[in-house]
Amino acid sequence: MAKAIKTIGVLTSGGDAPGMNAAIRAVVRKSLTNGVKVKGIKRGYQGLLNEEIIDMEARSVSDIIQRGGTILGTARCMEFKTEAGQQQGADICRKHGIDGLVVIGGDGSYMGAQALSRHGINTIGLPGTIDLDIACTDYTIGFDTAVNTAMQAIDKVRDTSSSHERCSIIEVMGRNAGYIALWCGVANGAEDILLPEKYDYNEQNIINNIINNRKRGKTHHLIINAEGIGHSTSMARRIEAATGVETRATILGYMQRGGSPTCKDRYYASIMGCLAADILCEGKTNRVIGYRGGKFVDFDIEEALAMQKDIPEYEYKISKLLAI
Repeated sequence: MAKAIKTIGVLTSGGDAPGMNAAIRAVVRKSLTNGVKVKGIKRGYQGLLNEEIIDMEARSVSDIIQRGGTILGTARCMEFKTEAGQQQGADICRKHGIDGLVVIGGDGSYMGAQALSRHGINTIGLPGTIDLDIACTDYTIGFDTAVNTAMQAIDKVRDTSSSHERCSIIEVMGRNAGYIALWCGVANGAEDILLPEKYDYNEQNIINNIINNRKRGKTHHLIINAEGIGHSTSMARRIEAATGVETRATILGYMQRGGSPTCKDRYYASIMGCLAADILCEGKTNRVIGYRGGKFVDFDIEEALAMQKDIPEYEYKISKLLAI
């Protein structure tokens, strides 16, 4: 029989995402309801190695569900990628009585959780990333807020760009994944959507599209460019030179990480946080929480990290069709 969990730690790692605070709040309050103590680890794995560990009570997470970012802070930690750093992290968990750990972050954070599990610390991962690039889940904490933030910003840029009859290249985040770009491209009515998974780097096709649209009477052209392709400013210069159409690049940047989370991000993160606390208390370890087929589920971390994810072909075809 699995040893009873007495203290659960919670940390956020990697890039911050709206909804992380809702997940933290849920982990803390569900754990306390289960009769388990909770410790917050500040600044991710770096904070773990620095022993930045605090006791958390129900009031510690009051009035945070509506806030963006993460109250625990986050940081990148190269040291934790080493075997020595991972062993040190496990030893520090034991020193502070932490026998279960909830890690909120992306694939890199999962690898850290996986390492801690190998060193004897029960770990559960929650998918906290705006990029929607974790293969085992249809939903990641923060994506809904980020894509709505980007959509609203693009609408505003398009208003002024249309007034000046320009071509607009708007670069959205997503790291090496094109989900924010795809969703915004469809939702904002873009003429071209450039995705790392699909783009052939043939700018002449874009140039021809702009010229042909002008001949048909379209006075504005919107291009959504994914962060994984980048180089939006130099692309704008080349397109303007080739078409004679004034072209401007706008890089939305880190504004997409911030802001008050949407209802969906608050709700889903809350359910996932509670589920993480529950399955830790059941004795499970080395698991990842996901959302698939309309249900909240959990996977083995090894299985989750081995999964591959790509842009759905039908959705990509639709994005091209609607741009005509």
